[in-house]
Amino acid sequence: MARYVGPDCRLCRREGMQLYLKGDRCYTDKCAIERRHYPPGQHGQRRSKLSDYGAQLREKQKVKRIYGVLEKQFSSYFEKAERQKGVTGTNLLIFLERRLDNIVYRLGFANSRTQARQLVRHNFFQVNGTRVNLPSFLVKTGDVIVVTEKGRNLALIRDAMEAVARRGCPPWLEFNKEEAQGRVVMFPTREDITMPIQEHLIVELYSK
Repeated sequence: MARYVGPDCRLCRREGMQLYLKGDRCYTDKCAIERRHYPPGQHGQRRSKLSDYGAQLREKQKVKRIYGVLEKQFSSYFEKAERQKGVTGTNLLIFLERRLDNIVYRLGFANSRTQARQLVRHNFFQVNGTRVNLPSFLVKTGDVIVVTEKGRNLALIRDAMEAVARRGCPPWLEFNKEEAQGRVVMFPTREDITMPIQEHLIVELYSK
């Protein structure tokens, strides 16, 4: 399966903002954006003005990198979002937020979405009593996500749950630390997605 295996900090520098791809490191002064706030590469420090197409492409790349989704799957989400009632850009973001790896990260069972994907693939979570090892699994309202018995003994998950207070749990999710479980109370609204994303640029790009 294709996946990005390069340095995560390079992606943040390319997009010019923190994408929170490396968990705790992103909250310290070791963050690459804090030390080198310019794009990577030989010509990274040159000033350049983006065209309309360039701005749209950069926005799409940024969102793909935030959620760890590659082009084919991202295009599939867009097609589904376009077919649904409502605003296409908002529908797209809700689909991405409903991914199991994102839910695991949002609930605080992992320090980053990358880490969450690895934990999901290694069978550390159950959805409604059934083990699910597919990071792209889309949760529904009322679904209960539970850490397995094996997962509760994993220091990585325990440490992540201790650190969840720093970024908080979204209002559309319910987190129970004692039971090591979370529940999807409702789907997120656009206001619940606080990352600086201009989804209308993505819609414009795919509409060409």
